[in-house]
Amino acid sequence: MDQLSAHLDRGWDLAQRGDALGANACAQRALEIDPQSPEVHNLLGYTAQLSGETDEALEHYRQAISLDETYLEAMLNAAEVLMHPLEDWNEALKFVDDALEYAETPEEVADCVLLKVDALLGKGDEAMAKRAMATIPDGPFEGANYLFLIGRAHYELGDFDKAAPLLEEAVKADEESSDAHYYLGLVRDERGDVRGALEEFLQSRALDLSRAAPAWAPSPTDFATVVREVVSSLDAVLATYVREAEVYIVDLPGAELVVDGVDPRALMILDALAPDDGGELPNRARLFVYQRNVERAAGTTEAIREELSAALEREITTVFLERNGEPPTPKSELN
Repeated sequence: MDQLSAHLDRGWDLAQRGDALGANACAQRALEIDPQSPEVHNLLGYTAQLSGETDEALEHYRQAISLDETYLEAMLNAAEVLMHPLEDWNEALKFVDDALEYAETPEEVADCVLLKVDALLGKGDEAMAKRAMATIPDGPFEGANYLFLIGRAHYELGDFDKAAPLLEEAVKADEESSDAHYYLGLVRDERGDVRGALEEFLQSRALDLSRAAPAWAPSPTDFATVVREVVSSLDAVLATYVREAEVYIVDLPGAELVVDGVDPRALMILDALAPDDGGELPNRARLFVYQRNVERAAGTTEAIREELSAALEREITTVFLERNGEPPTPKSELN
């Protein structure tokens, strides 16, 4: 193996573990060897994406594509950045459509179509998303993960009958896939199989709990600090409901909560406390924050604060405002 390939392989290995700094160091060494390598710029884009540097990530992905106009992986990576967190659905679709022109294998076509469906759903065009989904290849695919990805897409489109057998196959092919168990639970719940859904949710939770935190995850102490900062930085209107809240941080919702109907991948639960004198509901609460679920939703350290803030606003609105018959606070009043 030559030196350039060694740096790239090591960089991708670190990137897949969530070590953005280590992966970037490898990419920088590879860049010194060959600054015109599209593969190097693709890795630099990915490490920037892991670090939350979306503009830099896009710049590197565009550079990779300019060096190799057939570079499908860089096109799809660019599309993912444009979708999340930028929510530039139309620009993302342009990259996906360009990638489709170069896709050859069933896996490559499936990757493109699945991203296209996500982008179309993101912009609210469910009809076009369903039309795009109809073009997904029949397979066979290399890797059980495609069973899960296609099954999940059918679930997102509301086609539970198509999603169910694919997700069941995905679970059989990879019993350690917590994602496959979780989405199979969602499908079974939608189809009225409460017991079957619960079994899958508990299995998903157990698998999530057995896995180590991502390499970039903050320590429990640092995470708690971020939670406190998010609570203290809330808009004054919303802050009144949780300013004195008792805050508890744990990895995941307990199994007993899942049995009682709590989503095993909930980011947090805001529990309103009734007054001792039986009067009207006070602005008192207990806030349970589930660190591993927040980390999964965020994907990077930099995105944790945004995920927490959005989830907290949703919880306050649901528990205190909507429950009490008050209209949700307008966004203009949250800034």
